[in-house]
Amino acid sequence: MLRSFEELLEKIRKKGLKKIVLAGAEDFEALKAIARAYREGLCDAILVGKEDDVKINLKNLDMNFEIVGTRSENETAEVSVKLISSGEADLLMKGLIKTSTLLKAVLNKEWGLRTERLLSHVILMEIPGFDRLLFLTDGGMVIRPSLEEKVQIIMNAVDLAKRLGYEKPKVALITAVETVNEKMPETVEASIIAKMAERGQIKGCIIDGPLGFDNAVSTFAARVKGIKSDVAGVADILVVPDIHSGNFLGKSVVYFAKGRIAGVVVGARKPVVIVSRADTEESKFYSVVLGIAVS
Repeated sequence: MLRSFEELLEKIRKKGLKKIVLAGAEDFEALKAIARAYREGLCDAILVGKEDDVKINLKNLDMNFEIVGTRSENETAEVSVKLISSGEADLLMKGLIKTSTLLKAVLNKEWGLRTERLLSHVILMEIPGFDRLLFLTDGGMVIRPSLEEKVQIIMNAVDLAKRLGYEKPKVALITAVETVNEKMPETVEASIIAKMAERGQIKGCIIDGPLGFDNAVSTFAARVKGIKSDVAGVADILVVPDIHSGNFLGKSVVYFAKGRIAGVVVGARKPVVIVSRADTEESKFYSVVLGIAVS
């Protein structure tokens, strides 16, 4: 169990140098995160984008990385993804380029990074006063996942957690209530998924749901409500019913709790770091760290 981002950082120092491709390297803030990771001895980088603009950014940072010049967003996306799929680099990061353009290249059937899995977003959250890091999914990719898509989202998050050393992650399917209510379809789906896991249809983790947010993360709340399970109060992974609740919950950690978050898109052959323009430099740095950790 990871307790802080500093623990995560120390964990990956033993992995050896990774190479990151920054697609749209005109993005100065994203480049700052990579420069910090380089100075920490974690990575090297290939910068893809408008060469003149990228050179100005490097000069301002007093850094020197390899540059691959491109003339359009589509070219930037294709060149960046091919650098990963060819094995020349380990990790893809979105810079000044549309997310849709980059992901279209990631999913290209000929030279992309697609697998049989759904792409989904996982946030790692460090919350002041909390005893451990929490994974949250999916607040960034799948708008309103079906039951089948939720299973894939869980599998993606579990795979990521296992890469970080979690032997059997505890997964909580979060809804507004912890009882099945036919008027709330997400509670019905949660109970079905929990039963699937109980029967061995979803492996490598322990799943329970529906669970309210409080009794998923607090043993006190679980005890008060009389909920007995191996997940209640001690969940590692929180699975939300839709992108809205995941987005709100992730941002509330930063803006209300003054916590820190890192995020990565999983489900492709290699992780893809996609950050919000409003994310702090520190959040972008730890998103790079998370990407390196699971690449």
